[in-house]
Amino acid sequence: MELQQLRYVVAVAEEGSFTGAAARERVAQPAVSAAVRRLERELGLPLFERGRHGARTTSAGAAVVTRAREALAAVDGVRTAAGELTGLLTGRVVVGMVVGCVSEVLADLLAAFARTHPGVEVALEEGTSSGLLDRLADGTLDLAWVGRAAPPPPGVATAVLHEEEQVAVVPADDPHRGDVLTLDELRTRRLIALPRGTGGRTALDEACARSGTAPTVALEATGLDMVLRLAARGLGTGLVPASMAAAATVPVRVLRIEPPVRSRIELAWRATGPPSPAGRALLAIAREHVSRASEV
Repeated sequence: MELQQLRYVVAVAEEGSFTGAAARERVAQPAVSAAVRRLERELGLPLFERGRHGARTTSAGAAVVTRAREALAAVDGVRTAAGELTGLLTGRVVVGMVVGCVSEVLADLLAAFARTHPGVEVALEEGTSSGLLDRLADGTLDLAWVGRAAPPPPGVATAVLHEEEQVAVVPADDPHRGDVLTLDELRTRRLIALPRGTGGRTALDEACARSGTAPTVALEATGLDMVLRLAARGLGTGLVPASMAAAATVPVRVLRIEPPVRSRIELAWRATGPPSPAGRALLAIAREHVSRASEV
């Protein structure tokens, strides 16, 4: 049994396919498949159910993945301990970022961390806020940049970077009178929004639920710029943060929503803290940057 095999097993489980695991590990897909097959022969157990839609862990595979993560974490701990003795922090940290996020603060803190700890590999992965929070809970993320409209789940701590109002964007020649769109009026329109699980979408769904209405989201886009472009072409009414609408480079009208729909961008981490010294160092720098940004 080799550490490389364990890394590949964990990668396949987390990516859901051998192709995704190979891309993540930066090796050819046959190398991952061969390494996993050798481990399966050694253990005498199938670890994955292989199919057209990817790979899923068997019950035995799920147990092996759990132990493999523990073994890899232990090895990282040994390397980190050795690095601390020489004054050099090493290891790997994984940061989650909600889809559609554009954040100078996140870019700045990652750059500051890379300068301070050049021996640590930093990975940045996108996902929905709900998915990122799940990954925080299972330990596959060290911290996450999420959009939220409700309190965080148990076991997760957050620091608010900023709260922002969502607005509706329509084509420049939209016949709507005035600059306000009520939630009830919003319900009658074809909407263009980010996918479920993102902060702005959650804010919309919860605001509509409170008012007893249900939005009709006709189109979903993972990028706010695409939401603006689709709205400008008359394919629906887009929902974007006010700052994004103000900086739009396509011809749209901006309509305020009443009652207001607000969401937050937050830094999130496990309340007990990241397990590795590298993760804890990253969190310390991240909280410092968020604190400075929120004071501006």
